[in-house]
Amino acid sequence: MTRHPPPVPIEFEDAFVAGLKEIFEDKILFNRVLGLRITSLKPERVTGRIAMKPDLVGHYSFNRIHGGVISAGLDAMGGLAVMAAIGARHMDEAPGQRLQRFGKLGTIDLRIDYLRPGIGEAFELQAEVLRLGSRVASTRMEFMGADGKLLATGAAAYIIA
Repeated sequence: MTRHPPPVPIEFEDAFVAGLKEIFEDKILFNRVLGLRITSLKPERVTGRIAMKPDLVGHYSFNRIHGGVISAGLDAMGGLAVMAAIGARHMDEAPGQRLQRFGKLGTIDLRIDYLRPGIGEAFELQAEVLRLGSRVASTRMEFMGADGKLLATGAAAYIIA
């Protein structure tokens, strides 16, 4: 039996990471309103963080994060995972050229399951691509408390072409 070496993990160039962070954290203004920051950007998984602030409260008595923040955060992270997967697929192109590939990216289906109340000082989000096709990508996402407790999950489909 022929054994193949494991694939070499793809590492993004600093220019690609910086460009994608600028698009995601600054140019997508709603992500800035949410305070959504990228904490890790890998082709197979992306992670982010939202720090709790008064503007994100959904239930004032419990200082609970609004469900719309959870939904929007997970949707954004699913889109970021698709951007990373597309970037990894086209490593033969220059970073700037790859960053131009996200112009047509859009959500076509989104499902969020709320599992527990979102109470805390900060929240961790992660997403991965399940399938990257030529026109549609499928993802799954998680929204967790700072302690790692799972608060919500998501699944989404994105148009990419």
